[in-house]
Amino acid sequence: MTNKERKIPSGLVRTTKVVWTVSVIAIATVLGAMFGWENHGLIGAIALGIVGFVVGVFASSPSILLQLLS
Repeated sequence: MTNKERKIPSGLVRTTKVVWTVSVIAIATVLGAMFGWENHGLIGAIALGIVGFVVGVFASSPSILLQLLS
C-alpha cells in the first residue's frame, strides 16, 4: 500500500466554511443587538446589531482575524 494522503472531500470543507461563517456572523450580530437593547433601547439594538454584523464578517475569516491581531 502506498503512502497516499487522505483528502477531505471538497463538499465537506465548503459546508464547514459556510457553517462557520454564518454562525460567527450570527453570534456577533445577536450579541451586539442584545447589548444595544439592554443599554440603549431599540435604536441602540439596531446600531450595535449592525456593528456586530460588521465585526462578525471580519472575525469569520481566520486569516483576517490573525492579521488584525498581529
